[in-house]
Amino acid sequence: MDIQLLILDVDGVLTDGGIIRDDSGQQIKRFHVRDGAGIVMWRRFNRQVAIITGKESQVVQHRAEELGITQVYQNVTNKLEVYGDLLQQLGLQDAQVAYVGDDLPDLPVMRRCGCPIAVADAVPEVRAAAQYVTAAPGGFGAVRDAIEWLCKQMNIWDQVIARYTC
Repeated sequence: MDIQLLILDVDGVLTDGGIIRDDSGQQIKRFHVRDGAGIVMWRRFNRQVAIITGKESQVVQHRAEELGITQVYQNVTNKLEVYGDLLQQLGLQDAQVAYVGDDLPDLPVMRRCGCPIAVADAVPEVRAAAQYVTAAPGGFGAVRDAIEWLCKQMNIWDQVIARYTC
C-alpha cells in the first residue's frame, strides 16, 4: 500500500455531523484537535490531503487553511466527478488514494479509490464498503485513527513515533 492522497468528507467525518448556527445565522462546527494533529503528521511525510464535501462553510475553509490543506472542494453534488478531476490534476491513480466517509454520497468514491475507510458511526452501507472502519466516530478522532492505521499499513508508523522520541 502506497497512499499518497487522503481525501476527507467533512460533516460526519471531521465533525460529528451536527450543524450549529449562532444568532446571526453563522455556521459553527466542532473539530477534534487530534484529527488536526494527524493531518499535520500525514503531511510531514509528503502525503497530500484534500477535502470534498457537499456543504459549503467558511469554517471549513478556515480549518483547511490552518492545516495546510489547499485542495478544498465544497458544495459538491457529484463527489466522483471531483475525485476524477483531482486525480488527473495530481497525476495519481486510484490505488494511491484513501477516502474517509460516513454516508451514502461517499459511496461512489469509496468504491473507486484504493483504500476506502469508514468512521465508526457511518451508515451500514458505507461500513460494508470500507477496507477499514475506525474505532472512533466522526468528529471524535476518527481521522487520526485512519491516519495511524494507514501509517501502520505503509510501515511508516515507526518513523512517526521517532519524531516524538528523544
